[in-house]
Amino acid sequence: MFRKKKRPGAEISSSGLADIAFLMLLFFLVTTTIDIDTGIDLVLPPWVETAEQVQVRSDNIANLLVNEVGDVLLDEKIIGIPQIKPEIIARIKANPKLIISYKTVRDTPYNIYINVMDQLKLAYIDLRNEYARQKFGTTVDQATEDQVQEIRQAIPQRISLAEPTQAEG
Repeated sequence: MFRKKKRPGAEISSSGLADIAFLMLLFFLVTTTIDIDTGIDLVLPPWVETAEQVQVRSDNIANLLVNEVGDVLLDEKIIGIPQIKPEIIARIKANPKLIISYKTVRDTPYNIYINVMDQLKLAYIDLRNEYARQKFGTTVDQATEDQVQEIRQAIPQRISLAEPTQAEG
């Protein structure tokens, strides 16, 4: 009787597969962003060949010391890291010429160093925002360039980073 004809099975051509894979790889390489750690954002003063020594009165300096376990001393008084910001704000309001001398020991963990530095910077941000609200009715990030310059001159950031020392013991 009638025999069924055998039909060849459907085949998918794989010749374009390499091209498609290459295009997808190229697409993801181009569109992916790589997060680069840039470190601590510090603006250093310009280098000066002959720097003059300036005497600073001891009541214009706040000594902030951090040891390897994260204990913080502010003018020889133990203070917690979250208490640094309000204490520094109060001291700068009482003495606008205050310089914060920040010193650690070499074994201080990096995260503790950063947390303390963040508290210091947040104190200055709060002080600058308060000044901007009183003077211009806005915050620093919404102020014009001229206003930002005036705010920075009125509330200069005075943080002195001292060379770390070896832990005693």
